[in-house]
Amino acid sequence: MRTRSPQLVGMIRSGLNLISQAISIHDQDLKLVHANRRFQIMFGLPDALMEPGTGFEETLTYVAERGEYGPVDDIPAFVADKMALARQFEPHYFERTRANGTSISVDGSPLEEGGWITVYTDITAIKRQDERVRSRAESLSEELIERSAALAETNRALTATVRALEAAKEDLRASRERLDLINRMTPAHIAHVDETGHYTHSNGRLHSILPETGHNIIGQHMRDVLGDHIWMHVDPRLADVMTGTSDVSEFRDDQSGRFIRLAMTPDFGPENTVRGAYILSTDVTDEVTARNALTFARRRELATQLTSAMAHDFSNLLTIIMGEQSRLDAVGGLDPNVREISDTIRTAARRGADLVGRLNSVSPRQSLDPTAVNLPAFLKAFEPLARAALSDGLTFSLTSDLPDDSLIFDAGFAQDALLNLIINAGEACGGRGAIALTVRKTPDRQLQFRVTDDGPGFAPTALDEAVNPFYSTKGGKVGRGLGLTSAYDFAKSSGGILHFGNRPHGGAEVELRIPYLLSATHETGLVLLVDDEDHVRRTVRNHLRACGHDVIEAASVEEASHLMGVSGLTLIVTDLDIGGQGTGLDVAAGAPPDVPVVIITGLPPDDPLRIKARTAHLVMQKPFGFDDLKRQLDKISR
Repeated sequence: MRTRSPQLVGMIRSGLNLISQAISIHDQDLKLVHANRRFQIMFGLPDALMEPGTGFEETLTYVAERGEYGPVDDIPAFVADKMALARQFEPHYFERTRANGTSISVDGSPLEEGGWITVYTDITAIKRQDERVRSRAESLSEELIERSAALAETNRALTATVRALEAAKEDLRASRERLDLINRMTPAHIAHVDETGHYTHSNGRLHSILPETGHNIIGQHMRDVLGDHIWMHVDPRLADVMTGTSDVSEFRDDQSGRFIRLAMTPDFGPENTVRGAYILSTDVTDEVTARNALTFARRRELATQLTSAMAHDFSNLLTIIMGEQSRLDAVGGLDPNVREISDTIRTAARRGADLVGRLNSVSPRQSLDPTAVNLPAFLKAFEPLARAALSDGLTFSLTSDLPDDSLIFDAGFAQDALLNLIINAGEACGGRGAIALTVRKTPDRQLQFRVTDDGPGFAPTALDEAVNPFYSTKGGKVGRGLGLTSAYDFAKSSGGILHFGNRPHGGAEVELRIPYLLSATHETGLVLLVDDEDHVRRTVRNHLRACGHDVIEAASVEEASHLMGVSGLTLIVTDLDIGGQGTGLDVAAGAPPDVPVVIITGLPPDDPLRIKARTAHLVMQKPFGFDDLKRQLDKISR
């Protein structure tokens, strides 16, 4: 059974009271922690001076006034001198004869935790025995007697010194054990190498920083432990350290993908010669990732400043054009020439919408538009796009092993990201090679898109700079430098991750992982449509009706407020920048609590009004077509 703390303290105090020597323990402020009963009896102390917290100065004053030290002319000065000696916390041993004629030895030792322990031993009997020997040994010379007495006193002092050394040794051993434990628990590798580069000390944490290394590295050379790739980074820096220069650097471990900070400091010996190096290795992957993300964000801010937001009126015009073209397509029996003109209008409008999307994609606040996506249809439509983007000497294969057909993600964003990866892989292969796209569901419920090629792989510089906006390895060729940037944006915006690197047997691989979200479909109902532009309102109304909804319309916030109470209202679609008094946010504020709101706008993503809108509502960017609206409505019932 485990002994409780108060019981344990009581047992220790009882044990100290059984000791025949007087013992007192004071803390670093010279306040009493504990003294045994023998201490109280030896110096005749009252109970009040035996209470924990009693100052050593009070006890000294009391015993001095009682004559413990014989006649003392100036007791305060005497006590002050004693206190000054005590505050030095130096080990000491001495013997003194008390005013009552008895003799005691005083053995004091400082405590590692701070404070002081003193042991008082009554040596009166030993002193009297010495006197009897002196009186009886008449044949002995006075000098021999004095030497014997001095030797006896010296032996007692040596005994005290040995005890102090043993205590110091134990403290040193405990301190070293604690230091070793701290070294082992430190989340970094602490090591020392000699002037030849062989490890002479290690806290055993290297494998936690570089998993491919071993545990027992003492006596091995750094090159053999770290491997040739890392040694190429370390070797020239270690050479500089051996000349007396400290060095701090960072490198990426290709095996684990971790970023390591390596700090090396010279170990100076006699006459300022370098006899080795102290080494601190730390895993700074999280720090580098955060730093790169901050740099990336700053570059995106700069890119945003270099592009202008699309005008509200231009977005409205494209919406009208796309809507009217859809109506034209729906007319049967069109003249072939008119049909060709209609197709040209559709192509130009979609190209204009694509350009708006590309400009908006540079914004650091790009909004995501996740919708229900039919995966087989998505991949079937993507495969010919990918093949068309590659030259004749390149082969493309697409493999999908998904248990579900419909998932939620931004299909347009995903298509752009994947197409950029395919194009990048084709250009890296130099016109000949094989490129593969694999789609699967991971065990941890992630949707994984993996693009591989058999080209030369990523150069070291590309591994560091590839996701930065406008970075390109195409030299004088045309390139936006947004290939991996687009993929990175898609992964991060979707709540996923992007991994890229070189394959063990050659070629590059890029892996996109986003959450695996199953989709749902929306139900039709009564929709309140609010927009001050008649042509835009008519176009959106046609889209809504094509989705199966009944539509009622309002051209202002005031009109919308009168229609909010209509029975059976299931959805509100409102423009954000409504002419007159109020905005789409005012419409949303007056909506019934169980009716969702979709806000449509041509304002840029970094507009304050749009930022405020998307914190609480689904937001659609103008221009949009029927399919875009239908996908947005698919999210309403989730």
